[in-house]
Amino acid sequence: KAYFFNTIIGEGTLGDDSRPTRLVGRNVGFSFLAWTVVYFCVAFGIKWTGRITYFTMGFPSILLFIFLGRAVALEGAQDGIQEYIHDANWEVLKTSVWAKATSQIFFSLSITFGAMTAYGSHCKRNEPAFVNSCVVAISNCLFSFIAGFSVYATLGYLAHLEDLENVSSLEYVSFGLVFGSWPMALGTLPGGEHWIRLFFVMLFLLGIDTAFAFLEGFLTVLHDTELLKNVPRKVLCLVMSVCLDTIDYYINFVMLLVGGFECFAAGWVYKIELDYMFTTSGSVVLACALWFGMKNTDTALWAGFVGLVISYSLGMAFVAFLMSNKKQSNPDLTWKAMCYDLFMGNVMSDLREVVGYIPVAWAFLVKHLFSLDVDTNLVNSEGELVYGENGKPLKKMGNYERYPEQPYQVVGVLIVAFARFLIVSSLVFPRMYNALRTPGETSAENDKA
Repeated sequence: KAYFFNTIIGEGTLGDDSRPTRLVGRNVGFSFLAWTVVYFCVAFGIKWTGRITYFTMGFPSILLFIFLGRAVALEGAQDGIQEYIHDANWEVLKTSVWAKATSQIFFSLSITFGAMTAYGSHCKRNEPAFVNSCVVAISNCLFSFIAGFSVYATLGYLAHLEDLENVSSLEYVSFGLVFGSWPMALGTLPGGEHWIRLFFVMLFLLGIDTAFAFLEGFLTVLHDTELLKNVPRKVLCLVMSVCLDTIDYYINFVMLLVGGFECFAAGWVYKIELDYMFTTSGSVVLACALWFGMKNTDTALWAGFVGLVISYSLGMAFVAFLMSNKKQSNPDLTWKAMCYDLFMGNVMSDLREVVGYIPVAWAFLVKHLFSLDVDTNLVNSEGELVYGENGKPLKKMGNYERYPEQPYQVVGVLIVAFARFLIVSSLVFPRMYNALRTPGETSAENDKA
């Protein structure tokens, strides 16, 4: 473990204040090599990237099953799998782990980064969006679930080697679960160094796959704009390859923020009903203010739910009053038709015309639950506390891990603030972004003129 963090990652070069004292030449070289590979895989177009991805995803999938078969055959593997499936600590679900889990699945699926939107734009117009999204999501989660068996079987083997009572006694957390445990376990096997090489080949291929998605999301959007449509793809790809190697903890807040707005746009933008929208969103905002703003957690829990019920009830009473007035002015309207239009109409009608088949359950959830749930997780995540050296509680945002305030924490917070500025400014002053319009949008505006 110490070798991995101090030598491989380079934490051994940090000073007492956790600031870097010098560049770690090997890490700089490996980072340059990785992004060079990513550049040549993406710069020549989506078809070329697609062909490469057959290998960069297919080969790791084969290796995963080979490692899984090897891991479950190790002594002590059953104890690790028991810890993974049966003895999980469900108490953690009461904490801010929900926000972290949401961010992780967003990151794993490359959603809210624009990657899925970019890939979708390359599909045929009549492609089944719902089926494709299910295939992507299920495949990703299934890969992660199977990988969990492999990792925990290995942890069980390590616990057996160290003669520990259970897997939880091992000091492996975060990415150390994989990067720290697997090399140690594989190194004890016959031909261990070759197993370790294969393992890191697998991780490298999966890593550059993620970089493909990030890069393609930016390239597609930028290359489709009026401003940059004539810039060669290779040049854009080179610039973005240099700029994108800066993703860490604070990107979680951006993902949750963008995810909430995407769900909000899908559920509310079409034929927007302002009165019902403010009733639904406003009641949740009030509840969040009470839940996360009061110091007494027991009181805050009940106050939040009471505020949610009362504010929602009053808002819906006002909406019902408006619907009654509308029915009086148009006797042909029925309460059933009006309620359907209010609760589901815009998603089931207008949105279906754009994306094709949409299940009723998804339409209901995206309008009434998903955006509110993501926003609640965002507030919860931003309110998460950590404890300083003197035991004083501090907000984790701005005090992440052991990174110094200047410049790391400041840069991270500024990234979140900048993302919010972009979203708000695009709503209030949309003309600021006219240069990023697509040629089709420019032509349509000229025709209207």
